[in-house]
Amino acid sequence: MPVKTVADLFLHELSDTYSAEKQMTRSLPKMARAASDPQLSQAFLDHLEETRGQVERIDEVVELLNLKLKRIKCAAMEGLVEEGKDLIDKIDKGAVLDVALIGAAQKVEHYEIASYNTLITLATKLGYKPVLPLLKASLAEEQATDEKLGKLGQAAAIENATDSESSSSTKRK
Repeated sequence: MPVKTVADLFLHELSDTYSAEKQMTRSLPKMARAASDPQLSQAFLDHLEETRGQVERIDEVVELLNLKLKRIKCAAMEGLVEEGKDLIDKIDKGAVLDVALIGAAQKVEHYEIASYNTLITLATKLGYKPVLPLLKASLAEEQATDEKLGKLGQAAAIENATDSESSSSTKRK
């Protein structure tokens, strides 16, 4: 179905975001297992539960607006997920991987924040007022997760990663 109207665009963006969230329900458990910091691992698991709720909210939006989602795959999220897999494959488990996972997860959050902002703007323009609280709730969760990841990144993970680099370079001398 071609995108010719703002309503078509809303449906396309909603379908794309649904695909992105579904991809994250498969990726977050892998990230949690790859993390060595228990707080980071738990943050990924907590966000997995939120992500499942976001998928349910999109289902509610579809029901409220009597829409049928398009069967598309979010290429952007596919790339971000692949980037995360590459990090897990290339970096030994430990503080450096934790820092890399935080960065990868924040890229995902920023993409999702942009997606929900777009959906909210389009829904507002289209007069889809009943779905705004659902979309805003998901946006708020994405923003909170981004903030939480940022704090984790600024705290122990980066400090531990730089400490392990210092001790490694000292051992090499």
